Amino acid sequence: MRTLLIGIDSGTQSTKALVVDARDGKVLGAASHAYDLIPNLPPGAKEQHPHTWRDATAAAIRSALRQAKAVAADVVAIGVSGQQHGFVPLDKAGEVIRPAKLWCDTATTAECAEITEKLGGAKRTIKALGNAVLPGFTAPKILWLKNHEPKNFAKLATILLPHDYLNFWLTGERVMEYGDASGTALLNVRSRRWANSVLEAIDPELAGKLPRLISSEEPAGRLQAETARTLGLNPGVLVSAGGGDNMMGAIGTGNTRPGLVTASFGTSGTIYACADKPVVDPAGEIAAFCDSTNHWLPLLCTMNVTVATEMMRLDFGYTHEQFENKAAKIPAGAGGLLLLPYLEGERTPNVPDGSGVMLGINPRTFTASHYCRAAMEGVTLGMNYGLRRLVELGVKAKQIRATGGGAKSKLWRQIMADVFNTEVVTLKVSEGAAYGAALQALWCWRLQKGEKASISDITDEFVELNPAETAEPDAKAVATYRELQVIQDETSVALRGVFAKHRSFVLNH
Repeated sequence: MRTLLIGIDSGTQSTKALVVDARDGKVLGAASHAYDLIPNLPPGAKEQHPHTWRDATAAAIRSALRQAKAVAADVVAIGVSGQQHGFVPLDKAGEVIRPAKLWCDTATTAECAEITEKLGGAKRTIKALGNAVLPGFTAPKILWLKNHEPKNFAKLATILLPHDYLNFWLTGERVMEYGDASGTALLNVRSRRWANSVLEAIDPELAGKLPRLISSEEPAGRLQAETARTLGLNPGVLVSAGGGDNMMGAIGTGNTRPGLVTASFGTSGTIYACADKPVVDPAGEIAAFCDSTNHWLPLLCTMNVTVATEMMRLDFGYTHEQFENKAAKIPAGAGGLLLLPYLEGERTPNVPDGSGVMLGINPRTFTASHYCRAAMEGVTLGMNYGLRRLVELGVKAKQIRATGGGAKSKLWRQIMADVFNTEVVTLKVSEGAAYGAALQALWCWRLQKGEKASISDITDEFVELNPAETAEPDAKAVATYRELQVIQDETSVALRGVFAKHRSFVLNH
């Protein structure tokens, strides 16, 4: 009999499942199940039904188990990674009240302002939480429900995040671990306790609707019989605490001790590092999250990465290879064509009313190749805005471990190295969040057996780099992107008043 782990990553576009050998960390089976956002919602609203994630998780697990030729008795532990910040409202019976508002939902700007004002302004808010209250976070989504759907708010009994909901489906337990909880804007990240002042600013009875907090090494529970039948597994399988996709991505890329930086190039873009103490940004631009190993995870998030490149690729009708080949024909800087990539609004910098802007269009740059190159460069420069802020706060990158769809592109890895002016490496297991979920499950399982297990020892043993894909900075390109960065930053600041007027125009026409 083998000893197998299942790692799940439930994202915005799909759910992935990996079957991992607990002895050597090898991936024996992998599967993915895709889905979409709920269509035709108002501008800024981004929603999915939690049942979509549940059904996709079941399908992906069954497929991955078949590929691994696994039997039920082989599986000893499951770990779940999920998209951060989503608001899953449950009633007293544990049923979903309405679709979840997602991390990329920017319809809660007014609620962010309301909470911040009640707390006495931005500085006092950051003092209470360690973070600002931003539209992507969970707290304003709860207030949005109270303000806009009072009948649904009256039914609210439990607040869960996406990965918590999947843990609830797996185990029947309503719990939340520190890492994902730190992205709600309800938790004081320094003390790892709910911030009562924020809860009261939203609703006096909110504290009673929050799940029990657990630490990273604790189990969420054990697989319940009904879900076990659905998955073809045995009841009682250990389910670890799990965490947000960035927290699990840190584990899956071996980022479990200070000194390493991970960059995830997916639908959104994140850059984060492991820290031994909270890294609180007085300006509120960098998120002072907890991680899912009982440390901290200073993190920047941009909302527009493969959102921009995929929109461009699909409109041109290119395959991924064709898109990269087109972009590769143009040198660094795309001839001055520069994308301000705020297609879904933006979080870092905080520009929720933002939209995409292409600067430098002229007869020479009005080609598909220039547009493809500008899309890749624009979103990477957008991420570098936050990376520079991390450096100012003392988090320095000697090496960046790239993950997500963008990391699969050789050209894009070189653009990353040149924009960040740092060595960029990839991992042999590219699905960092799902792999991290499996490794956290292994950590939890070993501890439950009474073993002395360290998560950093596990990642040191199992997480392997892919040296053939390493990219080193090119000095000439580094200089080019340094100039473009200044232009993008200045354009962003100059247009912020225009963005608000434009959003109002769109809403009224």
